Order: sequence, then structure tokens, then C-alpha cells
Amino acid sequence: MTLNIAFLGTGLMGAPMVRNLLKAGFAVTVWNRSIDKAEALVPDGAKVAGSASDAAAAADIAIAMVSDGPTVRALLEGGVAEAMKPGAIFIDMSSIKPREARDHYNLLGARNVSAIDAPVSGGTKGAADATLAIMAGGEEPAFEKAKAALSAMGRPILVGPPGTGQLAKLANQGIVATTIGIVAEAMLLMQSAGADMNRLRDALKGGFADSVILQQHGKRMADNDFTPGGRSSLQLKDLNNLLEEAAALGLSLPQADLQQQRFHRFVHELGGADLDHAGLFLELMDRQDK
Repeated sequence: MTLNIAFLGTGLMGAPMVRNLLKAGFAVTVWNRSIDKAEALVPDGAKVAGSASDAAAAADIAIAMVSDGPTVRALLEGGVAEAMKPGAIFIDMSSIKPREARDHYNLLGARNVSAIDAPVSGGTKGAADATLAIMAGGEEPAFEKAKAALSAMGRPILVGPPGTGQLAKLANQGIVATTIGIVAEAMLLMQSAGADMNRLRDALKGGFADSVILQQHGKRMADNDFTPGGRSSLQLKDLNNLLEEAAALGLSLPQADLQQQRFHRFVHELGGADLDHAGLFLELMDRQDK
């Protein structure tokens, strides 16, 4: 049986994810607040709905890929939850707070709709290449039913009960932010001594210091190209959520706290909100001028 999928939010990440679902043979109906971004997927085989609730009404699986928790909640309370048929699955692939994911699970469960929180990592390149890391929280039967669709976009892993997918994403973002920070320092160190930053990436390839962030974001730093794949404003949002969740658990996370302070400065004082999070290199460069 071919699953009917509704995809809500077809921006930088959502659009390539929809294309991969279509390539895998799924029937996909799309909706986006800016209708032109949804209509751009028609040549790939998608159908366009006039509203999010219209898209969700006939769906076996509805997927949301939007900016934050309040936006997801607005979609659900704006008609999506009511429109979804009993037995359907709502998958939130946005990055939101774990407690928000648990609230959405309870809201949908009251309507006999399953909910999975399944945020992703891998940026626009991972979305285009269908290699996203997909961290899922929810119940096993719903995950197994949705696994084929999720696998068309990347590598899904069920990490635990509702909310733990979002918690895993926050852990991921703490690692990402901290690694970007130290890669920026390494790049600046070598640049200041007259070394070629791209050759540094090649020299470290395959060693203990190698990473996707070193290779991808290190290249961005070397090329001074901060066109957004992952916006710094969203990185800051995730770090804020990480520290909020850590505080609720009674934990102190000094590395995450340091990077939150740096991204806050980059976003709010240096105008870096819409630049890629590799732009933390610019924040580091600015410190050298003080």
C-alpha cells in the first residue's frame, strides 16, 4: 500500500526532503505558508494543498518541518490535529523543546493520532543527499509504520519515548556548536601563521581530529562563504533549549553555555542571525580586533 504523505513546511530543508520522498515513490501533498515554495515542487510530482489542514486530512503520515515549537502548535491547533484521521501519524521533524514534543504527543493521542518527534541533523546537504541523521522519539509501532518514509530522507533511529528525539537533537546541537567553535580557533591559528586553511583540512583528514564539521564548515571558513545551510539564529535557539532542558534536569553544561554566549553575541550584536553557523568564525575574528 502506498502511503499518502502530507508535508508541511517546504523551505531550505523541507523542499529537498519532499523531493526524496517523491523519488522513493510516495504520494506527497505539500503546504507552505509562502505558497510559491510549495508550488516549486509540482514539477517533481507533488500536489499542493490550499491549507495545512487540507494537506493533512487524507494523509496516513503528516510531516512538519517548520521553525519552532509554537509554529508546530499553531499548525496543530489551527486545524491539522482535527483534520487528521484516526490511526494516522504526525511526525514533527522540526527542532523544538522536548516538553513541547511531549505536549503534542498528548494532544494528538487524545484524537487517536500517533506522534513521533524526529528532528534531523545534516543541514541542506544531508537533506538533498537523503543522508540526514534522524533522531526519533515515540512508540515502536508508529515508528515501524513510518520507518520507510523516514528512511527515504536519511537514517532514522528510535532513541526512546516521546520527547527523546528532541533531546537527542539538543545533544547533537551542543556537539555541533562546540566543534564549530574549536574548528574556528584551529583555522584562525593556522591562517595567522600563513598556512593554507584548506590544506589543514586535508592534513587532518582521517585523524582523530577529523569530522564532518572540520571538512564542511572548515571549508566555509577558509572560503569565507557563510551562505546559510544552518542559520545561526536557529543554532542559538537550539542552544537556548538545550540549556533550559539541562537546568530542568539539574545539570550544568559549561561548554554549551560558552557557545550559547558566543552565538548570542554573533546573532544579536554582530548581525549574524541569517548567516550559516560556521559564521562563528567571524565572531572569533571580531574578538581579535578588541
